Amino acid sequence: MLYYLLPPLASYLGILNVTRYITFRTAAASLTALALSLVLGPWLIRKLREFQIGQVIRQEGPSTHQAKAGTPTMGGLLILVSAIIPTLLWADLSNFYVCIALLATISFGAVGLADDYLKVTRRSHRGLLPRYKIGLQAIVAIGIGIALVALASTSPALYSTHLIVPFFKNFVPDLGVLYIFFAALVLVSTANGVNLTDGLDGLAISTFAVAATAFTALTYVIGHHTLAEYLLLVRFPPAGELTIFCGSLVGASLGFLWYNSYPAEIFMGDVGSLGLGGALGTVAVLIKQELLLIIVGGVFVLEAGSVILQVASFKLTGRRVFRMAPLHHHFELSGWSEPKVISRFLIIAVICALFSLTTLKLR
Repeated sequence: MLYYLLPPLASYLGILNVTRYITFRTAAASLTALALSLVLGPWLIRKLREFQIGQVIRQEGPSTHQAKAGTPTMGGLLILVSAIIPTLLWADLSNFYVCIALLATISFGAVGLADDYLKVTRRSHRGLLPRYKIGLQAIVAIGIGIALVALASTSPALYSTHLIVPFFKNFVPDLGVLYIFFAALVLVSTANGVNLTDGLDGLAISTFAVAATAFTALTYVIGHHTLAEYLLLVRFPPAGELTIFCGSLVGASLGFLWYNSYPAEIFMGDVGSLGLGGALGTVAVLIKQELLLIIVGGVFVLEAGSVILQVASFKLTGRRVFRMAPLHHHFELSGWSEPKVISRFLIIAVICALFSLTTLKLR
């Protein structure tokens, strides 16, 4: 909204001309999101306690986690609100990419909210049945895939169903209509990867903030003519507006981390993890960096991969590969303290993000 209000006033107050630039609006959106999450955090924590919306801890997990029972959950509402409002204020809302990103975030967050609601009302760690939880995500993801394929067929200059493969500049396969299912796979996998990572205080939100920061840089590059051409990237000029959305995600994540850091005062719940995962996956799809997301979100890949490997091994051989899955619980049960696991996974996330950015030039 401020995007439409402030630039026309530049003729009266010259300094307002900076509101035309994506870099300024990204910084403004990040700071707005950070301020909102810091200000609204205590109020939301207090309200969640009043309504007794607390986390239910599963008995199979590490025994140290039982002390966390009753900690306010569904804090993802704080993250999503703190990210969406600055986007509405500072971004161009007529931009197709921004609208898709917002819609995806809200839709995946809604699935997570339904799951959290059932957990709270049932006083159980089980919410939606897995087939319903994945099914609803798949419906949202396929809808987004259809919209993108339709855009690619009608406006090739605005989108493409080609894949950008890291390390290969001449290998750009076109998936055509099959891109619908590929995009859906990326979105559902990313959402559940973040969801599985959300098991320790501050782990998911800190690693997500790192990944979102990397994608803030990537979205800016995609929308910048000179940089995109230099790095041999597909350039969609309107996609640069997603930088504001990504900046909002970073600011909201840092604000939430203030209250979610060890020992956590609030948990994000599935409304947060699925919403953020859906947002990250959608941005990756929109800027044609779907495969690079595997590197950027390396921690999420490790966490999801450990669960898949654990389940497959147990069903096929009756043996477990890890003491417990997801992977962060394996290290907890191996003797690492919770803060040590969080810190080391965060280091891995930073390394993955930095490496992903270097691969752009390696092409």
